[in-house]
Amino acid sequence: MPAQNPFTPPTAKASPVKPLPGQPLLSAAPLPPKGFAAAEEKSKNLLPLQGVTILAVEDSRFACEVLRLMSMRAGARMRRATTLKEARAHLRVYRPDVVIIDLGLPDGRGEALIRDLARSNKRPKVILGTSGSPEGRSTALEAGADGFLDKPLESLAAFCQTLRQHMPGLGLSQMVEETFIPDPLALHDDLASAAQWLATNPDLADRSYVTAFLQGVAHHARDTALEQAAGQAASPNADLGDLLRLVAKRLDAREAGFFSTDGS
Repeated sequence: MPAQNPFTPPTAKASPVKPLPGQPLLSAAPLPPKGFAAAEEKSKNLLPLQGVTILAVEDSRFACEVLRLMSMRAGARMRRATTLKEARAHLRVYRPDVVIIDLGLPDGRGEALIRDLARSNKRPKVILGTSGSPEGRSTALEAGADGFLDKPLESLAAFCQTLRQHMPGLGLSQMVEETFIPDPLALHDDLASAAQWLATNPDLADRSYVTAFLQGVAHHARDTALEQAAGQAASPNADLGDLLRLVAKRLDAREAGFFSTDGS
């Protein structure tokens, strides 16, 4: 057993500090570190949608890729459904904070889902419609949507500010503007899908859908020539061959690593 150092004083026991008469007892809870509130506010501005869950009902991979990038950048979690059927399946087991619904979908109109959700006793906190059509906003709002996102979707600040209108607690006071351009492969996939539909000589209902789909994709890609061609091909008596050849030209250009959106 080691000898005790005679020069080492015995360990003193800490005695509790008693308050002076009339003073309250001090709380033992630790104080937050200096600057904690400022750091928390900064975090809210950097990730203004942190904790928000989003379901995007969108048939275009090109448009959905922008939503995915913006959601990820802002801290939100996003899932995607490409049809009304998929969306309803999601909503039976999953209750997102925000549902963003494209108005033109392969198996029906998006405003039908907006109407159902607006009347549901499990209504999401925010229902937004989206479309590149000028009539889309009024159609979505009349169906019961809380707001509307105009296509093309590019601005992170505009996206977040739209949500802030309906979720006031979000920290967006100093949101920095950022513009998002989706993966070109997403555009290629949309064009390839449209080419397959056009090649099947679609009936009137399918023709209406695929031409509207192409108009939306071209509008988002700022391809004016393709958007106009798709609009003209929506007529029941229009020849789909010209539109199919234009889509094939765009696909060839993309596969060659170059794509012009100026109509050339």
